[in-house]
This record gives sequence, C-alpha cells and structure tokens, in this order.
Amino acid sequence: MNDKFTKAARISVLALGAALAATAGHAQGKMDLTYGLQLEPPHLDPTSDAAGAIDQVLYSNVLEGLTRFGPDGSVNPGLARSWDVSDDGLTYTFHLAEGVTFHDGTDFDAEDVKFTLDRARAEDSTNAQKPLFAGISEVAVIDPLTVVVTLSAPDGAFPFKMAWGDAVIVAPESIDQIKTHPVGTGAFTFASRIQGDSIELDRYAEYWGEPALLDEVTFKFISDPSAAFASVMAGDVDVFAAFPAPENLPQFDADPRFKVLIGSTEGETILAMNNAREPFSDKRVREAVAHAINRQDIIDGAMFGYGTPIGTHFAPHNPDYVDLTDMSDYDPEKSRALLEEAGVTLPLKVKMTLPPPSYARRGGEIVAAQLRAVGIEPQIENVEWAQWLESTFRNAHDFDLTIISHTEPMDINIYANPDYYFGYDNADFRQVLADLDVESDPDTRSDLLKQAQTTIAEDYVNGYLFQLPLHTVANRAVEGLWVNAPTQAADVTGVYWDE
Repeated sequence: MNDKFTKAARISVLALGAALAATAGHAQGKMDLTYGLQLEPPHLDPTSDAAGAIDQVLYSNVLEGLTRFGPDGSVNPGLARSWDVSDDGLTYTFHLAEGVTFHDGTDFDAEDVKFTLDRARAEDSTNAQKPLFAGISEVAVIDPLTVVVTLSAPDGAFPFKMAWGDAVIVAPESIDQIKTHPVGTGAFTFASRIQGDSIELDRYAEYWGEPALLDEVTFKFISDPSAAFASVMAGDVDVFAAFPAPENLPQFDADPRFKVLIGSTEGETILAMNNAREPFSDKRVREAVAHAINRQDIIDGAMFGYGTPIGTHFAPHNPDYVDLTDMSDYDPEKSRALLEEAGVTLPLKVKMTLPPPSYARRGGEIVAAQLRAVGIEPQIENVEWAQWLESTFRNAHDFDLTIISHTEPMDINIYANPDYYFGYDNADFRQVLADLDVESDPDTRSDLLKQAQTTIAEDYVNGYLFQLPLHTVANRAVEGLWVNAPTQAADVTGVYWDE
C-alpha cells in the first residue's frame, strides 16, 4: 500500500457470512416466498427516481452498491470489500470483489464503478439524490479491481452515501433497459413483472457472495388495506412489510400461524407545504398550519397508536436528534391569530394531494378536519403513486399540502435544495449543510446537525408529524426478515423457511 494512504478500516464480513451460513443448519422447507408490499414501483431504475418502492424490491436483492446498509443501519462492504482513505481525507481507494458477474454474464469491474459514478454526477443526471455525488471531482480506474475516487473536500460520510439505493452499480451494457429489466450483481435476478400485480425474482446461481436461501421470491403489490388483511389471512402472502392496517395487528398477534414484528424506520412523516406558492410562502401561514395539528390524534387515528411524534426532519433514534415538538405544539388559537396577522382571508381553500399509503390517506382526513377548525379548507385529492410522483413531487409541484414519509436515511440535506418539491430556499441553511459536508470532528458535526434541525423547525418549513414505524406480519416459519428499516429495502437475501 502506498505510504501516503492510511487504512481507514478494512471492514470484515466474516460475521455476516457466519450468520448467513448458520441458517443452512435449519431445516429448509419451502423454497419460494410471496412478499406483500403496498406500493408498486413506477419502474425499476433506482438511479433515476425517488420512489422508495423501487429500492424496496431491488436493493441488495438485485442491485448492489460499493457499500450496503445492514439491518442495524451499519455501513458494510458491498461490491467494495474494503477501502483506504488518504491522510487528507480527499481520496478513497476501493478494492473490489473478485469473480463478480452481472446477471447477463458480463464481468463486473472498476470500469462499471466509474461509469456509475460519472453517470450519477453528470450535468444531465436524473438521479434523485444527485447531491450524494456532488463532492466527487474524479473517478479513476487503477486496475480491474481497484478504483480511486477523489473528492473536492473531505467527506467522512462518503461510504454511507455509497450505501444508498441511488448509488447501486450499473453497467453500460444493460443501462438502456434498466427501467424494465434491471441487470445487477445481486443474489437474485429479475425474472418478470406483471404490471399492477407483481414482480418475480429468481435465485442467481453464479452469485459471488453468500447465496440466497430461497429459489424464488414474488413481490405482490396490494394497495388496499382490507385486501392486504385478506391476503395474509388466506395465506396468499407469506410476509407483508409495512402492513397498511395496524388495527389488525392484535388479531395477527393472537393467531399462532403468524408473528408480528414491530420495528422502526427512517421515515419522517410530514405534512409538506409548498413554500414556493402563496400563501405558504409566508412563514406565519406555515406556522399557523403547524399549530393547528394535533400529532397524537393523527398517530392514534391513522396509526392506532404506533408512531413517535417529531418536531423536525430527523429520526428520534439518531443520537443527534433534538426534540423540538414543543415549538409546533397544538394551539388552534395561536393558529387563528397567525392567519389573521398574515392577512389571510378565511376560509382558505387549499389543494391537498394524498398518495396511497394508509398513513397518508387516513392521516390526511384527520389533518383536514383539524385545519378546517381554524379556517383552512383542504380540498383532498387521492392520487395513485405514479400520479403523486409526477404531479406533486417532480417538476409540476402542483399542490399546496401533501402527506408523505421520507424514508431515506438521514436525509435532512433535501432542505438545501431550493428546487425540491416543497420549495424551501434558505442560504443560511445551505451553508450549515456545506459546513457539515467538510467537517470531520464528531462533536462539531453533531452541533451542525442540531443547528440544521432547529433552523427548519423555526422556519416551519413543513408540519412534522411522526416517525413511521415498521409493521411486518409474517408466517411464523419465515426467518431472516429485517425488523427495522434503516433504508428502503425488503432484503430477502437471508430469508428462509424454518419448518
């Protein structure tokens, strides 16, 4: 190794391998699994769309990155088995796994890493998380198994960024078909898709790492909570993650055929406000909305008591979280006074778009009733997921209010993008994030993260509701499921039947 490099951490994967190998000792019954999800991916390219439903199906299963998130949120080796960091923190040298092939039979090597990172950071890139790659100044191939990434400034979080689903490695040979037929290096291959119904994955016999323990996994998309309940009860679905009808969980828990797993997610559930559109361009109006909301009523009514109240866009389980819920406490009188101070003519009619998840549809009805009590009249439009992405999230931004869970890990950086769908434009906040990007001292980074949380809470950018829990209902014999969701993933690479 060159003397100018210091070994950051050649992270061992022996523990992970041992854990997976241990499952081989269990009696293996069925070799196929039907996995229920509420949201269907709009297409199958996680590198060009923000829809978390894409990552849920493909992350680690089909497409892999240089690094990957573990079920506990740790950042582990992926296609990069280890990496070195230069003394100045500007250069990462990634050492790639040997003998890796894509599912179409082509070899994986350093050129594919360069292609992926250059594509993601290109001027015309459509990657939904382009800021993840903004600090890269050069990607150089040293040999087929070694790639050097040079940064414009030190970034201790770079391996974390490379674990996102938006950073999975793709190949130039298959990129043109990725939206309909993704070709990756994972333990499963994409087999087929029935639009509006399901996606099938098959075990990849030539996988370079620990092989999958199932031969076939079918992801079944069921948006209606009643239909989800019926499908699990009938045994048509073996696992249903993010189960959309929490009122049914006690019934499953009492049934010996099933088990209920209650975990946490990175999902900050927010009432997003269009800061770029009047009257929400006025901070007083946004604050009025925040004080009109009773979070606990939403948690009780829409989530049946599951969920942790939040006062900013940050996960409560993160050690740097600041509890700012008191800043936007339920105070309808204050809300009315703020609307009057802002000169708002009541009743104020606004457009509220609600995507399919039950937290949004059910929560939206409760929020609407609370807002009507102070003179704000939401006109609810229930839209399908693809329509929400197109009309609310992407370029159109045709909404006043919407409810959505942001399930990406530690994604407060989205507030530094004035073109993001809620249109927050604060140069001081952007500077805090810029300082955070180049800061390596843990205490200083913690202070900056707390400052960032406080700034968006004080600006009442959005109404911060609750941290989304993860409810998974499964056949009692299914093992190896993630309890928590540190990223948007339904990782089935270690799932098996123990019966």
